[in-house]
Amino acid sequence: MKPNKKTLKTDTRQAIGKFGEDEAVRYLMEQGYVIAHRNWRCRSGELDIVAKRNSAVVVVEVRTRRAGGRFGTAAESVDARKQLQVRSTTEVYLAMNKLHHSQVRFDVIAITAAAGTDRLQPYEVIELKHIESAF
Repeated sequence: MKPNKKTLKTDTRQAIGKFGEDEAVRYLMEQGYVIAHRNWRCRSGELDIVAKRNSAVVVVEVRTRRAGGRFGTAAESVDARKQLQVRSTTEVYLAMNKLHHSQVRFDVIAITAAAGTDRLQPYEVIELKHIESAF
């Protein structure tokens, strides 16, 4: 069976999203963060990355866009609705992990990516911007 255009777009979007999250994790670890969870899910939504730095819980929303995209920058895509969803999901995360009294910070990692050089490297990072305390 031949995949349709919608399936190909979804697969590409998922692949570039996973690439961005992998790059964000690599970057955070290089900066001294400890990764507690990736793609943590509950009924209210998903947290891309939950990390720890010093005594703070850092919830990181990762957005990846292709260079030259038509829909604004990666950072601009974290709108008020998304921020509310991340905050409410974080409340559930903190309760389930008994971290009620933890200091929490919400960061955004915005990645601009371009096509890579071959099948083993389908994307490459053009820019990675870490916005601490983004919301």
